Amino acid sequence: MKQMFVDFHCDTLLTTYLENKSLKNATGHIDLKKLVDGGALLQCFAAFIPMHETAAQYSIQDVPWDFFRKLAARYGQEANAYPDRLAPVKSFADIEKNRAKGLVSAMLTVEDGACLDGDLSRLKTMFDLGVRLITLTWNYENCLGFPNSPDPALHARGLKDFGLETLAEMDRLGILVDVSHLSEGGFWDVVRENKKPFVASHSCARALCDHSRNLTDEQLRALGDKGGVCGVNFYSRFLRAGAEHTANEDILRHMAHIADRAGMEAVALGSDFDGIDCTLEMENYSGLAQLAELIADRFGSANAEKICYQNALRVLADVMN
Repeated sequence: MKQMFVDFHCDTLLTTYLENKSLKNATGHIDLKKLVDGGALLQCFAAFIPMHETAAQYSIQDVPWDFFRKLAARYGQEANAYPDRLAPVKSFADIEKNRAKGLVSAMLTVEDGACLDGDLSRLKTMFDLGVRLITLTWNYENCLGFPNSPDPALHARGLKDFGLETLAEMDRLGILVDVSHLSEGGFWDVVRENKKPFVASHSCARALCDHSRNLTDEQLRALGDKGGVCGVNFYSRFLRAGAEHTANEDILRHMAHIADRAGMEAVALGSDFDGIDCTLEMENYSGLAQLAELIADRFGSANAEKICYQNALRVLADVMN
């Protein structure tokens, strides 16, 4: 039987928006055919909010909230454009319904809570538009907290008061908290304050690659203890220092380390497809089938199913209303 996949993070929504492409004619790591043929059960599509020089790089002049609304509108168009192959989800029951119909599920997420801009009421608007996961920060300080940093003092900064308020409201609504990109101080605030499991949607193990974007062994243990998962990022420089190419073996090394520290139930997929500029041994989404075979060879077929989709579904079932 073809392996199924849940991928917690891709940037395909932004790339198709900037290139004025549809999911059907996209030219990156992910397109509609690759998802359908590749065994996608659920693909999370991040509405990434470019800020500061990153916004200038993409010639984006909209304020974060306005740009989020544009990406959310594009997501809605794409998620509903192919009803015989793809369908949006707003509840865990939707995932199960789509699975029974043989449809790929699409879920809207947000990368960088800057678009909230201190207005908690916007969270309900985001929820109504289908957002079910928010990456609290990207690489800049925002209204919620601070990003990761190679500077230990900066990396220790925690969530702001509005960030703590947002955690409570996300918990009430059923929006998954994502700590990828977050400072370590913010991570520990989430551990203390969040009542439900949380995720690192696209991160790796710092013990294997010493980058501040990656999670320490202590963080991985805490993530596992809270019932969360770490979606392993496929970016070469988060897998191996200085690497320009992503080898499948490096992905497997990080999976093994995360399983050893946090438990096999804490390992998931967070490809970062269409958001990474390295070459990949798997090339694109089509190569996940090959990776799944290697995961099964290394960890056994039952654990391969956990890593490829079951662990992610468990967390989504625990959090989504």
